[in-house]
This record gives sequence, structure tokens and C-alpha cells, in this order.
Amino acid sequence: MPVRTVAGRRVWQRRTGRANALAFTVGVALLGLVLWSWQLIAEQTIWIFVQDAPEQAMNLFGRMLPPRWAYAEVLVRPLWDTLNIATIGTLAALVLAVPVALLAARTTTPHPAVRAAALLVIVASRSIHSLVWALVLVFVVGPGVFAGILAIALRSVGFIAKLLNEAIEETDPKPIEAIRSTGAGRGETITYGIVPQVLPAFAGITVFRWDINIREATFLGLVGAGGIGLQLNASINSLRWADASVILVAIFALVLVSEWVSAKVRAAIT
Repeated sequence: MPVRTVAGRRVWQRRTGRANALAFTVGVALLGLVLWSWQLIAEQTIWIFVQDAPEQAMNLFGRMLPPRWAYAEVLVRPLWDTLNIATIGTLAALVLAVPVALLAARTTTPHPAVRAAALLVIVASRSIHSLVWALVLVFVVGPGVFAGILAIALRSVGFIAKLLNEAIEETDPKPIEAIRSTGAGRGETITYGIVPQVLPAFAGITVFRWDINIREATFLGLVGAGGIGLQLNASINSLRWADASVILVAIFALVLVSEWVSAKVRAAIT
């Protein structure tokens, strides 16, 4: 039954016959959509492979053990490259995201058309996965760490700009109006009225995105964009499963450390 608020109190209301019929129709339509989707999936699935999957998984797991720990020495440089891809890519995204967020926020944009263009940039960045960016950039700038940095940066711009845009729009207008009343221009208003209010959110968003980028940077090497993903791809292609298990452990350790650092920094900010 729907709920509405009257004088600050929640009041339950019985649905009308038309509302019940509409809810039933929507439910049946969703159920039909799920069944139709499952039928399409089932038609394109080779079920004999699915039945054999547990045996194949155990076989693969057996090949990965014991890990060849001596291979860990080779992973120091790829791990460093992965860390650099995530860190430099995040910093580059910050440089691009701050002006985009200012242009997208209602309180700081110079014109609605400029705001629409900035929002389009945010949507475009967020709609394309970093792996797709990396795949394209490898053909444009060549394989290596630089392509990975650009892919992380282009992917992160939309994420950072969107959250920063929301933080800017939620700022308290009273300090901003007070600064404007002194005759301050747009730049001074942003610097002294908006920046102090959004700085904690900005720091938290940055650390959070860096933590995400550590994870994304680990697999960009699968398409040639540098980092430890290159080593993982090479080990899988050459069926060196004992080396692949060491790489997976290294990736897990890197993500675990980044999560710890991110949590500590966010706790210090708040």
C-alpha cells in the first residue's frame, strides 16, 4: 500500500483497483522479460561445458599450486608501473575534472549551454569503461604505461567531476552571498566561498577514486596498456599457471594495501 505524509505523519492508503491492476501488469511484464532473457541465454549456452566446469576449475586450480614464488622478483617493476598508472592517472583526472565540475554546477556555471556541454563530458567519460579507453589508446599512442595513464584519467574525469559537481551545488549559499556583497568577482567567490566548503569532499573523492583506479589498473595490461596485467596475460597465454597464481597473490596484496591506505586517509579527513 502506498504511503503519504500528512502534517508530518505517515498515513497508509489502500490502492485503488486501477493501481492494483497496473502493479499486476508491470509484475507480469517483468516476469515475462526475465523468462525471455533466460531463454535467449539458454539457447546460446553450451551446457555440456557448464556441466564440465567444476572438473575443469579443479584441474586449473591444481596447476596453479604450488605457486612459483621465485617469480615474485619479476613482478616488482610491473607492480610499480601499476601503482604509477593509477596515481598519475588520478592526478591527471583531477586537473581536468575540477574545471568540468565548476562548469557543470548550477551555482558556478557561466551559462546553461556551458553546463550542458560539461554534463555531456561527464556522461561520456562515465559511460566508457577504462578497458575500452585503454584498447583505443593502445592503437593511438602505442602500448605501454602512457596509454594506461590516459585510460585511467579519461575514465576518472566523469566520476570525480560528477561527485564534485554535486558537492559544489550543496554548498551553503550564505558565505557565498556574503563574499559577493563585498564586490568580489567570480574567481574570488569560488576561491573563498566555495573551495573551503568542498575541500573535504574533494579530498575524499580523490582518495576513493584512486583506490578504484588501483583495481582497474591491474587489468589494463590485458590489452597492452602496461602494468602487471601484461605479466598476467603472458603467463596465461603460455600456460604458466604457477606464475599466474603468484601474480594473482601480488594483485590481491596491492589492492589490500591500497584499501588500507584509502581507509586511513578518509578517516583522517573526516
